[in-house]
Amino acid sequence: MNAEKLAKLQSQVRTGGKGTPRRKVKKAVKVVAKEDPKIASTLKQLGVQPIPDIDTVNMFMESGKVMAFNAPRLSANIQANTFVVAGRPEEKTPEQALTEMISRMGSFGPESLSQLAKMTAGLQASTDAGDVDDDIPDLVAAGEDADDLEAAD
Repeated sequence: MNAEKLAKLQSQVRTGGKGTPRRKVKKAVKVVAKEDPKIASTLKQLGVQPIPDIDTVNMFMESGKVMAFNAPRLSANIQANTFVVAGRPEEKTPEQALTEMISRMGSFGPESLSQLAKMTAGLQASTDAGDVDDDIPDLVAAGEDADDLEAAD
């Protein structure tokens, strides 16, 4: 193959008009995190409002671990006692979480540390009280026991 034929073939391989590059350049696609439409509609039904400027959210689990959210999106409906936390959680030990909390609270002064001590003492007292289920009613008898109750009336 000679150079003339090769130059002629190369000139015909353009994807656009004169002066455009011969190969298509793939553009980087920006990925925008969108909420699922079902989640958005459910949040709208719950009536939650976003709460800005939240640095961290720590959730103490029954297993003894702490689920920590750094820079979460927090929404709440205070009247319905409903909170929605969105973000990436990290599992931490309670010691790690408390040291971070104390280091952040140190900027607020010593009175905040005393409040934290009172809160932990209150938590200890509530867990030591035992499992008291005063607000859960007893189940109503069903089946044969219910028939016996109706016969007694």
